[in-house]
Amino acid sequence: MQQFFAEHSWIGKDQISLSGSDVNHMKNVLRMKPGEDVRICDGSGKTYLCCVNRYEEGRAVLDVFRTLDSDTELPSRIWLFQGLPKGDKMEWIVQKAVELGVYTVVPFAAKRSVVKLDEKKAARKQERWQAIAKSAAEQSGRGIVPKIRSVRTFEQALELASELDVILIPYELEEGMEGTVRMIRKIRPGESVGVFIGPEGGFEEAEVERAREAGAFPISLGKRILRTETAGLTALSILMYHLECGAALPES
Repeated sequence: MQQFFAEHSWIGKDQISLSGSDVNHMKNVLRMKPGEDVRICDGSGKTYLCCVNRYEEGRAVLDVFRTLDSDTELPSRIWLFQGLPKGDKMEWIVQKAVELGVYTVVPFAAKRSVVKLDEKKAARKQERWQAIAKSAAEQSGRGIVPKIRSVRTFEQALELASELDVILIPYELEEGMEGTVRMIRKIRPGESVGVFIGPEGGFEEAEVERAREAGAFPISLGKRILRTETAGLTALSILMYHLECGAALPES
């Protein structure tokens, strides 16, 4: 069933009045007719099962026939701190991270980041990434639209991460998966987790030490060196498995 997100002010007791670009997508791209079913989420965990009643100028009127609590969110809030990659890789990272259950994505400029964004360009990129997050959340049936934060420096990202319960930093010079397994197994549902991923050139050793000083735990993701667009998704996949299986990773 197709899903869209609606603002709280659009949602009534028995009807939802959907506005914006989603109406054009529903009417002219998907060609949904009156009587067809659709899912609407309010972005804070409520899902409304509806059917199309009619289209009016600039909006779609939907009849609500059932309200559910969303059950598609991870039991912990996972923050992905992503070192700015080259090209359009960030778009792919945002899309897949949302599908895997990320709560927030924070892009940051590391010492080895090739991409340099001025304030105006960074704002345009953030707007684009947020739109991708919304689309991915709709496609994957998320109960919320993950927030894509503004681009930060590495220090600013660490400061933001200081509010979280656990901070992980995959690092290619960290050896052995045993430590990674022990660290992951300590994470409990409800705890907030930050994952720091470096850009294409990885982190400088000084950055890893600075993260360690800020409370981060360096971990390994295996014997192979992963690309920046792979490393974060690997870490998210491990956390998703761990959290959704009741913290049941095997003993080391």
